[in-house]
Amino acid sequence: MNDDRSHGPSRHRTPVAPDDPRMRTYTEPEVTALLRELDEYGHEFGIRWGSATTHHSTVDGRVLVDFGAAPVATLVNLLDLLRTTTRADQSWNS
Repeated sequence: MNDDRSHGPSRHRTPVAPDDPRMRTYTEPEVTALLRELDEYGHEFGIRWGSATTHHSTVDGRVLVDFGAAPVATLVNLLDLLRTTTRADQSWNS
């Protein structure tokens, strides 16, 4: 996505809050494309959410994502990536 909502990778990006008004502008097809991207990038790291879908659900104008059943390995791998990134950021900023 190359529009003003893009939250592409950045070393010092501020996390997006769930109530950020930009989140209301994402359509179901766009969220589905993001889920496909998550699956594509995550595959290399053992992060698998093949069951993730939108199920055509919205709350307060925001598309919801149902991650369904994910293996525990996905959680462990995602946490490991986050911890590694956090450590790398801390050593980078030292």
